[in-house]
Amino acid sequence: MKKIQRVIRDVPQHWVGDGFPVRSLFSYSQGSDFDPFLLLDYAGPHEFAPDEAKRGVGEHPHRGFETVTILYEGELEHRDSSGSHGTIGPGDVQWMTAASGIVHEEFHSRAFAKEGGTLEMVQLWVNLTASDKTAAPRYQDLRAEQFPRVKLPENAGSVRVIAGELDEEMGPAKTFSPINVWDVSLCRGGKASLDVPDGHTCLVIVQKGAVDLNGQSVRSVELALLERDGETIAINANEGARLLVLTGQPLGEPVVGQGPFVMNTREEIREAIADYQAGKMGQLS
Repeated sequence: MKKIQRVIRDVPQHWVGDGFPVRSLFSYSQGSDFDPFLLLDYAGPHEFAPDEAKRGVGEHPHRGFETVTILYEGELEHRDSSGSHGTIGPGDVQWMTAASGIVHEEFHSRAFAKEGGTLEMVQLWVNLTASDKTAAPRYQDLRAEQFPRVKLPENAGSVRVIAGELDEEMGPAKTFSPINVWDVSLCRGGKASLDVPDGHTCLVIVQKGAVDLNGQSVRSVELALLERDGETIAINANEGARLLVLTGQPLGEPVVGQGPFVMNTREEIREAIADYQAGKMGQLS
């Protein structure tokens, strides 16, 4: 069983742009404990009144990693310099590989802004190896109906497999390194024992409700970082709960970041800035 290394709680909220009230539950600036994951922002739930304004984050670049946006409530529009664009709604996932460099923007959809409503989402940054940081950008538009669901024993709940594998069910997201992204729903009193890879970094984010995780209480908007040794996590739901379980094989490479760029060296950061300023990461048409 993986032991809990620490629980991150009481994280203050801040705004990203004017459309995303987030709590940054961890970032790579806190050290290598989260490798291969770089950052996780949990936005909402937040109620937006009807508005004609265009809310979100305007044109900006990324290089060296992937962004994964999991939407629970609301609707978002995306556009990037690879020519990809789309709108995602509840249950959908947008998996954008910045890699060698991309420029994109992300806003509330026009319909959602006009009608108002609740926004709830997670954005995860996943690191890439030095060799994969030079790969071509890629965009995966993953719809709710694509994700297989694994029913847990004794009607305890279910797991949506976004990436990786659980009980021989494969998630549709294509990844560069071995990672699992599981969206877990537990009924009140439900118990689950999940098999996870030994040696993987393992994170459990409680988004709703409260659980006993390997014997320790973890509540809403709290994150548990588990030790890499061990192959099982035991979750008992004290009330109806929703969790995000992440596991990933550590890359073990240097991490140097500045703003929207995450590379291996300071020189690569300078190159990324120069390339963006020179328009080499493309433009939004």
